[in-house]
Amino acid sequence: MQNDLEAAKAKAEATYNSAADLFDAGSNAFWSRHGQGTVERLDLVPGATVLDVGCGTGASAVPAAERVGPRGTVVAVDLAENMLGQGRARAASRGLTNIDFRRGDMTDLGFPDMHFDAVVCVFAVFFVPDMERLTAELWRMVRPGGQLAITSWGPDFLKPCVESFWDEVKALRPDLHRAFNPWERIDSRESLLRMLQAAGLSNIEVEEHSDHQHLTNPEDWWTAVLGSGLCWTVDQMAPDEAQTLYQANVKWVRDNAVASFDTSVLYARARKPQA
Repeated sequence: MQNDLEAAKAKAEATYNSAADLFDAGSNAFWSRHGQGTVERLDLVPGATVLDVGCGTGASAVPAAERVGPRGTVVAVDLAENMLGQGRARAASRGLTNIDFRRGDMTDLGFPDMHFDAVVCVFAVFFVPDMERLTAELWRMVRPGGQLAITSWGPDFLKPCVESFWDEVKALRPDLHRAFNPWERIDSRESLLRMLQAAGLSNIEVEEHSDHQHLTNPEDWWTAVLGSGLCWTVDQMAPDEAQTLYQANVKWVRDNAVASFDTSVLYARARKPQA
């Protein structure tokens, strides 16, 4: 299990360092949309302390910092330094000085028990093999009366475009074809709720939220590929293979007049009982 965990962390770090430059592109606006949506569903008050794990470029950390104000603090942690650099720039552009973007391992943060008013994990918990263990660790750091928010993808994430992507990957490089995505373990209300209950959470709410990302042109889909976890597969290919994959994907979107892809999510939150 430890070897699996280390491999998962190394892959996530490499993937999102590669994706960082396009992570906030227009056709990837769903990252910010759902980061904002996660924060809006929490009862954050001025002066609160927040931990954001797997923070990326600050899609949830920045709105959380705006919500808690200058008397509050947000600690935003990610393995990908390129993502953190983008997050620092985003915070600076908004004049925010209450966010600490730091490189760290969300499975081994070392904060004391009951240290934060809220802990946020958006599109990250499924990267580790043992989600229950990680979720229990995040819950440990929530103060009595505080909240833990976990946001994950729904069952149709990136469809229909992603189906063409994987069909072409299978034809070009069958060794890179992925039959299973990590978020599929918790891509329904029922499976996410079971995981949270197994981790020991209480007072849990899981909300299914329908969403789509609009494409202004077929090239937008490829921007979404390179600004998401799919970029890892592209990065493993030879340049000619990647070019063939790009051309086939853009052609498929154009030929099928695809105007959007699915970005529906599951918003989960739990409140820790008062001591």
